[in-house]
Amino acid sequence: MAFTVTGKHINGEVVVLEMQAAVDERGWLMEAYREDYFAELGLPTRWMQENHSCSQRGVVRGLHVQWEPRQDKLMRVTRGAAFAVAVDVRKGSPTLGKWHGVELTAENRRMVYAPYGFARGFCALTDECEVQYKCTGIYNPKTEGRIHYADQRIGIVWPVRLPLVSERDQQGLTLEQWLESAGAEHVQYER
Repeated sequence: MAFTVTGKHINGEVVVLEMQAAVDERGWLMEAYREDYFAELGLPTRWMQENHSCSQRGVVRGLHVQWEPRQDKLMRVTRGAAFAVAVDVRKGSPTLGKWHGVELTAENRRMVYAPYGFARGFCALTDECEVQYKCTGIYNPKTEGRIHYADQRIGIVWPVRLPLVSERDQQGLTLEQWLESAGAEHVQYER
């Protein structure tokens, strides 16, 4: 198999994968996605959108969650390094507010999968850090929520002292505010 599961976190819903590569004196080749392997692992096989961002060291993007259409995300770094985070923000979830972070680099070839109902974000650890992420739903700005990256209740330990954050992400809600918002009514824990 071209992928190894290196960890399952937050009740097994956040999955860290490592891509295997064929390496020789010319460089390397790897399969970044295979429908049959993903199906075997119980992961989504239908991706609707792929995004590619480039950030400078210290940039924090997120935490974002979208509910219509539902959006799972699969993140990987293709240049540099990033600290990727997933936070359970599903109303009524036994793991509400729990987070998991993992360092993704072009060299370690790791990916992190976080399903619908998890807010996602990352911190660029290098200059010109390129992150690519597949989404199971098309982006809809009208049904996107933003959770504040530094919410003390969540307590993410970001690997940067003075993050560079967009104005929109600076205005993200605390988890408590999120749970009282109209968006949270759509993001319920499903048993």
